[in-house]
Amino acid sequence: MKKIVFYYFNVSILFITSCSGPAKEATEKGNRKLRVVTTTGLLYDAVVHIGGDHVAAEAIMGPGVDPHLYKATQGDLSRINKADLVIYNGILLEGKMSEILEKLGRQKEVFAAAESIPSERLIQFSGYKEAKDPHVWFDIQLWRLVVQGISERLQKLDTANASIYQSNTASFLKELDALDSFVNQRLEEIPAGQRILITAHDAFGYFGNAYDIEVQGLQGISTVAEFGLKDIADIVDLILEKKIKAIFVETSVSDKSIQAVLTGCREKGHEVNIGGFLYSDAMGAIGTEEGTYVGMFKKNVNTIVDALK
Repeated sequence: MKKIVFYYFNVSILFITSCSGPAKEATEKGNRKLRVVTTTGLLYDAVVHIGGDHVAAEAIMGPGVDPHLYKATQGDLSRINKADLVIYNGILLEGKMSEILEKLGRQKEVFAAAESIPSERLIQFSGYKEAKDPHVWFDIQLWRLVVQGISERLQKLDTANASIYQSNTASFLKELDALDSFVNQRLEEIPAGQRILITAHDAFGYFGNAYDIEVQGLQGISTVAEFGLKDIADIVDLILEKKIKAIFVETSVSDKSIQAVLTGCREKGHEVNIGGFLYSDAMGAIGTEEGTYVGMFKKNVNTIVDALK
């Protein structure tokens, strides 16, 4: 524990000292692109859609990275120091890094994108008074609010290109509306009794609320949480009771808990399949279909429907 505290103390100092003044190069409208650094690929995708050719964006966390456990590197600090704007999800998705980024906001432009969502629309995490579920991107209507919040921040920083950002945002919101229609249509293929999604951790709560899917995870809303024998036993009992066909692993989370559930089901004479990999806290590689928000969402929905229908 002392080592962990010492590490984050040092990282905090590095952040503050390396960013103790304003960005070394002020944005010169029409002269260079606005530099934006995001924590996750999901936020990067939103920035690219909104900013287009007028923004130079990069994400700190790539495919398969768990933001709950991520530790900033010296390279991350350098990129953040050079950025005109740093965007992170917030609601403690980024773990201890969230506290560092919040402090950094006193020195330069930092935006917690999920703060664009009214607090009453966030899912309260059972058992923890102040904890909210940070996985807001799995409700497309909430993600629209995040996109609009990012757009407003870019327009504020780069007023010369504000109208372009507004136009790009409107186009992207239409894509999100089309995606929402696609999701609703595909999920109708799953029989009512099989609309149960079982994954390693509770990343899909907003998805479940938005699309009437029961969601069960073994590790809570953060992968920092541990799962126990009772958690496994309860999930196994649910699978047997509902005769669930498939459960799912996540690309950014260890499959240890899901493998334990498979073993528990076999020991009770029930064979359940791995329905496939779902993107939860991270998307696919940049340049692939799954490396975009729309492509990732469609891939998840297709995987879920094909395994449960």
